[in-house]
Amino acid sequence: MQNGTHGDGDNLLRPRPVRPVNSRILKTQSDEGLHVPSDAIASGASSGRSTPVPSDAPPSVQSISSARKQARAQAKHRNFHRINYTPRVSHFDPQSDYRDFRGFFILFWIGLFIMVLTTFLRNIKDTGYPLRASMWKILSKNVVQLGFSDGAMVLSTGLSVRLQKMYRNGPEYLRWRRAGIVAQSLYQVLWLALWVNWPFMLQWTWTAQVFLTLHTLTLFMKMHSYAFYNGFLSETERRLRSLDKPENVSMAAAVRYPSSPMREKGMKSEDFFEEKTERRDELDQLRGDLATELTSMLGQVTYPQNLTWSNYCDFIFCPTLCYELEYPRTGGIRWLELFWKALAVFGCIFLLTLLSEEFIVPVLADSAMRLQQAQALSDKGLILAETTSFLLFPFMVVFLLVFLVIFEYLLGAFAEISCFADRHFYSDWWNSSDWLEFSREWNIPVHHFLRRHVYFASRTYMSNSVAMLITFLVSAFGHELIMGCITKKLRGYGFVAMMLQLPIVALQRSKLVRGRWVFNNACFWASMILGLSVMCSLYCLV
Repeated sequence: MQNGTHGDGDNLLRPRPVRPVNSRILKTQSDEGLHVPSDAIASGASSGRSTPVPSDAPPSVQSISSARKQARAQAKHRNFHRINYTPRVSHFDPQSDYRDFRGFFILFWIGLFIMVLTTFLRNIKDTGYPLRASMWKILSKNVVQLGFSDGAMVLSTGLSVRLQKMYRNGPEYLRWRRAGIVAQSLYQVLWLALWVNWPFMLQWTWTAQVFLTLHTLTLFMKMHSYAFYNGFLSETERRLRSLDKPENVSMAAAVRYPSSPMREKGMKSEDFFEEKTERRDELDQLRGDLATELTSMLGQVTYPQNLTWSNYCDFIFCPTLCYELEYPRTGGIRWLELFWKALAVFGCIFLLTLLSEEFIVPVLADSAMRLQQAQALSDKGLILAETTSFLLFPFMVVFLLVFLVIFEYLLGAFAEISCFADRHFYSDWWNSSDWLEFSREWNIPVHHFLRRHVYFASRTYMSNSVAMLITFLVSAFGHELIMGCITKKLRGYGFVAMMLQLPIVALQRSKLVRGRWVFNNACFWASMILGLSVMCSLYCLV
């Protein structure tokens, strides 16, 4: 009987024992005299579908089998569902590491779709057509003249290539450090004056005028960066060649970093004699530094190999304002991505037009008519305040759309066309706590240009504060020029608003409010939204 029960011929079917989650249950059962099968502990929990592991299996196989059984045992459902509570913070908590909020980006586009749909329905009710024709007539006007003028403007920048070859190979008096920089600066000033006034002379609509003005400023910065960087390289090449006969050549360092005046005063005259004894080693170091300056960061292009028309055309199409000998590239054009980028550009332009036509132009037209009838100063102030309040939400959406169409879609499309690999056109400017941080992260191509060609160029001869002031002056002048072309008025409101950022930044970085990120970020957004509406009201109505 014992052999039939416990031997190899045991045919009794028993349920598989299930290992309790808490091992102390087994101990309790043993203490109470309950019989616990020996294979219950060895086999563990199982779903009934696993293949038994032989007792002589390798330890690695047994470990994997044990881990799988334990995972299945923990996954079994109880009769009453348990909730696993652990210490954690919400997604919007300041201590949270969660940063993926793309769903709000999709919600933004769904909201715009709802706005377009309701606008279509309202227009059909009022006029019988989904769209009004007034704004589209403004957009379609001057298109042919704009196309030819823009092409001529782009071609006119190509003179910089010819001038750079003349500065390098021409007579001594035409070198960059002498007459070259003067001739280039004079050409750029005349070029900018011509193309800024061109739309005014032809009396274009404000839409065509804004497009040409923005493209004019873009090409001006590109041309300036190309000319001044290659001019610097031409002087570097001359100096490297002069070191072939180093008897009477300056041994100044190839790269001079800005230093404090106190450090320069503290340098002793004996340093000159110590450096003179190491002239030969410094000569080799200087040659290497100059040769490195003439070579691209990727090491495949060396000046003057870049002075070609193809190189300049490539730079024109690259979505950057700072010229370099070579840029990192992608493997090729992704045509589907380029199609979606181009489609998004035209879609954003459509939305900007719809917003202007439905929510901005009617408000401004009504306010202008009321201002003509108002006599008291308080009534005029009330009309301006009311107009500003009506424009707050439309301009907030316009601001976001302008950001998307330029820095995400338009620059992304040109990056795809030119296989430009560095797509970091903006940073998280929406988290800015002051205007200086916003200026660095909102428009990275312009920030790089101002930092390289304005701030550092001024820093060589001036103090840090003066160089920063000059940089803000140049930026304020550019913004005032754009606002003047849109409204055909030079009032200076934009210039004053830009310069007011300096004392505001100083206040935000004071001990009183420094470190209060939520407060500073809320002030940034409030001043941004309110500032756009106030600027529009002042320029259009005053």
